[in-house]
Amino acid sequence: MPDGEPTIRIGQVGLGYWGRNLARVFDEVADLKWLCDADETLRQEFGRRYPQARVTGDFEELLSSGELDAVVVATPVPTHHPLARRALEAGLHVFVEKPPAMRVAEMEELVALAEARGLVLMPGHLLLYHPGVQKLKELVDRGELGEVLVVYGNRQNLGVIRRDENALWSLGVHDLSVILHLIPEPIVEAAAHGHAFLTEGVEDVVFCYLRFASGKIAHMHLSWLDPHKMRRLTVVGRDRMAVFDDMELERKVTVYDKAPEQPAESYGEWRTRTGDIFSPKVSNAEPLRLECQHFVRLVQDGWDGREMRDGLEVVRALELLTDSLRGAPAGRAALQPR
Repeated sequence: MPDGEPTIRIGQVGLGYWGRNLARVFDEVADLKWLCDADETLRQEFGRRYPQARVTGDFEELLSSGELDAVVVATPVPTHHPLARRALEAGLHVFVEKPPAMRVAEMEELVALAEARGLVLMPGHLLLYHPGVQKLKELVDRGELGEVLVVYGNRQNLGVIRRDENALWSLGVHDLSVILHLIPEPIVEAAAHGHAFLTEGVEDVVFCYLRFASGKIAHMHLSWLDPHKMRRLTVVGRDRMAVFDDMELERKVTVYDKAPEQPAESYGEWRTRTGDIFSPKVSNAEPLRLECQHFVRLVQDGWDGREMRDGLEVVRALELLTDSLRGAPAGRAALQPR
């Protein structure tokens, strides 16, 4: 962090695959003072990398140090809720990786704690800070695509095969956060179908369907068993269509001037219209850095709680889809408009 700039004091728990990326960025945008992990090898590695930070295997030691403003939680998903809860109880702002909880009741508990204590609780929905997704949201909000009809996501690749987290919870949380960002409406139906081919009880392939109050629908294809790596989101509007493709190096967003139309002289039959295809300019700023900077600003400047309420709706949708995946009838819920 450059000298003279106001900053916040950060402690981070979890130094694994994604935690090392968070530590790198928070060291640049804040004052990284504490690091915590149960793995002694990781503690030694990160202690050498960030010599200014104190390193511990005891989360309670970090919380009770009196040297922190905020805690970053980057541990395995089942531990997110209890660790975030302890940090909030200790009076610290919290950035917690997605999803912050595995049940709606747990997430509601975190939200209530944060509200009662006036603390920031920010879920790590990284894609919402991707300049390509922000451009997509801008196009939707400006009405460039016309009324949105359908949003569908493809998040597929071959591996990594998980044994403790199915494709919905590992992959789907990314696209769900964006879908609910683009369509901020109540979900009235949620259905999921999948199959566990490699590990019993852990679905490798999942298909999800969402229907919203206005009639808009969304679909997700999530898979670790696919010959192609795909990270794509398609928005179909009444006037135009747009695609966010994170695998593209340059054309992250493409707008297609294509749509069905009903000419006045056609006696009611529908035709398709094909126009220009163009890619708007999208910043190449690192999404993770933008996300971490956003958290720092919330802690410094105050916030209205939008991020944690959005996180609650993602967990609510995940729970509905999980219930459907386990055989319950298509779930129905009323999400609060945002």
